[in-house]
Amino acid sequence: MPINLSKGQKVDLTKGNPGLTKIMVGLGWDVNAFDSGAAFDLDAAAFLLGANGKCPTERDFIFYGNLKHSTGAVEHMGDNLTGEGDGDDEQILVDLAKVPANIERIAFTCTIYDAEKRRQNFGQVSNAFIRIVDQATGTELIRYDLGEDFSIETALVVGELYRHNGEWKFNAIGSGFQGGLAALCGHYGIDAE
Repeated sequence: MPINLSKGQKVDLTKGNPGLTKIMVGLGWDVNAFDSGAAFDLDAAAFLLGANGKCPTERDFIFYGNLKHSTGAVEHMGDNLTGEGDGDDEQILVDLAKVPANIERIAFTCTIYDAEKRRQNFGQVSNAFIRIVDQATGTELIRYDLGEDFSIETALVVGELYRHNGEWKFNAIGSGFQGGLAALCGHYGIDAE
């Protein structure tokens, strides 16, 4: 049974799962049934953050334009342009053993591509979730369903992995931003050009 989290809850990931290093972070969502005149393209991303809460370099931002971290620690499995079907819409693989020592947190985010132009926001999205799966066994360890408490936001910080006393923990964040990917990049110290 996975641990189901609510917003703001923190849980140990590696402490209760000795030997766990390779995880799959799955993000999924459904688009509410109405027509905004354009397809929804939600994009998952990972920001690898130092002690100051910022990405040390632009290469520490993993998204559809930079799918794999140079260390192999984080790899995005590719962009899903529609979000149709059940299960994960996008997946990010993480090898905790390869995460560089200067990285203290990995934030997982979701943004709506071209949201402003397409007049779309997270109020039009439902059943959004993040889940963490043990790659070796396929067992779902943690799941966080975001609920429906968004309206005009175009970017979400879904949750983050962070180091604590040599172990990895997960924090269910679920906070929304306006301004899409550019706002998130600014928040994490990346030049959005």
